[in-house]
Amino acid sequence: MKLTLTYALFVVASGMFSLVLVYLAMRFVPNYPLGDVNPQAAAVATRPDILQALVKASGVALLFLALIGFGAGWLIAGRVLRPLQDITRAARRAADGSLDHRVGLTGPRDEFTELSDTFDDMLARLQRSFDAQQRFAANASHELRTPLAVSRTMLDVAVADPDGQDYQRLVSRLRETNQRGIDITDALLQLSALDHAPPATEERLDLADTARAAVGTVREEAGARGIDLATDLRPAPVTGNGVLLRQLTLNLLHNAVRHNLPTGGSLALTTGPDPVRPGRALLTVANTGPLLPDTVDHLTEPFLRGGGRLAEKDPGRRGHGLGLAIVSSIVRAHHGELALTPNPGGGLTVRVSLPGPEQGGTRPSR
Repeated sequence: MKLTLTYALFVVASGMFSLVLVYLAMRFVPNYPLGDVNPQAAAVATRPDILQALVKASGVALLFLALIGFGAGWLIAGRVLRPLQDITRAARRAADGSLDHRVGLTGPRDEFTELSDTFDDMLARLQRSFDAQQRFAANASHELRTPLAVSRTMLDVAVADPDGQDYQRLVSRLRETNQRGIDITDALLQLSALDHAPPATEERLDLADTARAAVGTVREEAGARGIDLATDLRPAPVTGNGVLLRQLTLNLLHNAVRHNLPTGGSLALTTGPDPVRPGRALLTVANTGPLLPDTVDHLTEPFLRGGGRLAEKDPGRRGHGLGLAIVSSIVRAHHGELALTPNPGGGLTVRVSLPGPEQGGTRPSR
């Protein structure tokens, strides 16, 4: 209605301006009796008669212009606002919880199609985020419930047959199960903190030093499993949180050790300048292991393991499925890039590219 009234007012104002110009021009018509020249023009024989007739005709013309402006304005406004009405309906459906609807405006590129595409992209991102949140909540509930259910089962068996129990073995298994629950809870808390807050402190450091310290932590475990651990640690300066980057490296190394070949596997850790993107540092972890599908990018999803959402039967190879999810969050918090590539002969190669000190801080934009 506002647009309609605006269009109608514009048409009427334009017509009024034109008629005022005509009226002013007619005031310069010579004031002599036209009836002497043309008897048929006696009705408007003088200039005052002409001006009076012009005023009456102008009133009729302005009324006609107002009707035309209102009717045409209503049609034009409806056509102009129809895309906004489509977007409004989609927004109402989204507000009611339905995120699968898309506006999908077609036609020439203009402000409305750009708004429609932006709104559709926002709905798609929200839908992916909500779906991931629902899967995360379901998987977290399952993962946290499993240790509790196992502990209760072992305790129920011990209560039912107290004389036939190996209590030393029972306590050991309960301790292991309890520790698994603690590890999952700690990882969930860490993941939640990374997704909602940037790194608390930042400092200039060298990824080579961080990787060297992490290698010392996992070298014994790798040797016990017969995994050959090779390193090529060249200087790779970055600006970031040293604790988080050490956790990133440890998670990648633990993942490479525990998901390697049963015997005779290998693991390679390298650091140095990113050869593809100058000014950035690159950390690479490559390991042998079972063949993986091309969809390894999904391994950064919480609780998703290489074999699907199933824990390893071997307790030594068992993880909680949050290692790569935490790595992804740390990389994202440092404005870095994470790339996972399955090796042709089996295993996985992980590349982490981080901005160098000259490229600014690591605080992400939110």
